[in-house]
Amino acid sequence: MTTTGIDPAGIFADARHMHGEALGRLAAGDIRDAADKAWCATLRATEALILARTGQPPHTSTSAGRRLRLAAQTDTALLDIRNRYLVRQSILHGECFYHGYCEPVETESLIRETETYIQDAQRLAALPWRPPFALSLSKGHSQVPSPAHGEEPAPYWIRG
Repeated sequence: MTTTGIDPAGIFADARHMHGEALGRLAAGDIRDAADKAWCATLRATEALILARTGQPPHTSTSAGRRLRLAAQTDTALLDIRNRYLVRQSILHGECFYHGYCEPVETESLIRETETYIQDAQRLAALPWRPPFALSLSKGHSQVPSPAHGEEPAPYWIRG
């Protein structure tokens, strides 16, 4: 992952750069490295989306995925990209990069579709801001307290 300033535009630019690197590795016949770079591009686009929507960047890939899942609980506009993120995490990052099982057709398709993922994340980043992780009061949940600066909120099963 490359280093950029903490602004969504810079992070999206890094995501596009990493996708270009993924396509280069794919053209060179290294599907495993291409999958890793496509996963990095996905993660960077997701980090930019979360930063744009919440004002706070995630600190790890685990917190990016968790924050995206939590945000999608109350913001239905994020449901599709959340599902796509989880598929990419499983196939590109887990199966192909870590375990070496790179099913050629599916993996190549996901690598190439990373461009669309980045575009969709940018479109979602431009939508009106919603408070992060606010659960619906109509469902009997209390408002989630804001975490201290730099802290991640407690998982929903701990908040009670």
